Amino acid sequence: MRCLFIIDPLDRLALAGDTSYALMLEAAARGWDVWTCQIEHLGLESNDAVCDAVPTIVMPAATPAEAFQVEARSHKRLADFDVVLMRKDPPVDVNYLHATWILDHARGKTLLVNDPRGLRELNEHLAVLAFPELTPPTIVTRSTERVRAFQREQGGAIVVKPVDGYGGLGIFVVRDGDPNASSILETSTGAGTRWTLAQKFLPDASKGDKRIILVDGEPVGAVLRVPAEAEARGNLHVGGRAVKADLDARDHEIIAKVGPFLTSHGQILVGLDVIGGMLTEINITSPTGVRHVSRLEDRNVAAPIMDAFERLARAVRR
Repeated sequence: MRCLFIIDPLDRLALAGDTSYALMLEAAARGWDVWTCQIEHLGLESNDAVCDAVPTIVMPAATPAEAFQVEARSHKRLADFDVVLMRKDPPVDVNYLHATWILDHARGKTLLVNDPRGLRELNEHLAVLAFPELTPPTIVTRSTERVRAFQREQGGAIVVKPVDGYGGLGIFVVRDGDPNASSILETSTGAGTRWTLAQKFLPDASKGDKRIILVDGEPVGAVLRVPAEAEARGNLHVGGRAVKADLDARDHEIIAKVGPFLTSHGQILVGLDVIGGMLTEINITSPTGVRHVSRLEDRNVAAPIMDAFERLARAVRR
């Protein structure tokens, strides 16, 4: 098997928690060929998606300099690879959008993880709204007055975040009596120029945000991301603590309803975020958590993921 990882520059990867690195290590352990490139190395030649990629030797290590050895860059068709993983971190900006259009031309020629149509159509914050019975009360608006009214409707405490946000950036908890509330709402909405998502605040957020990793609609693991003291966000890169987590009946209910929706959009590797039994986000661009679950449970979580990729890739090649 030959895999292409479209990722951020290798020297920027935080290996301790990087899912792409976990998948590359597993591919290398299986004897698969690992190649890497960045989105600026993608292109089209007529109806064929191409790239300038580097063969990449991947080793267990603590730093990128020790983990990766790259060889000379080579011009390839995406169809030359069995699996192409779009693992570029957000933001989902114009460059990212253009990359998905290029990837469209490889559909049916290789396994695309994840399918570029779904990457365009399913905003990570807004896709959950297709399942109102699973999510907290939510609105999307540019109006600060509407957000204030929503805050009153929800008992005085809400979370606001940018529609195109990522990595916990721009997330605020707004409560009655907060002297900064007006400034936060004006900033979040860009004084009425940007759409902002507002959700009812879930007190269980202090207990942690559960990341559930799905592959082809089925769960392979979960990790609870517990916020640091005096921090509202559980994101691990802002100080959240990774805690072992099991799937409960509510998690399985969410997976049963959301899984088929995701697979219908070609979203193979997905991270669901669940707080207090409520679905808050669907992460499809570069979901993480594999290395954390592997450490906490002392098992190889990347293995069933790569098993699924191999099975799906062979189906594409038939």
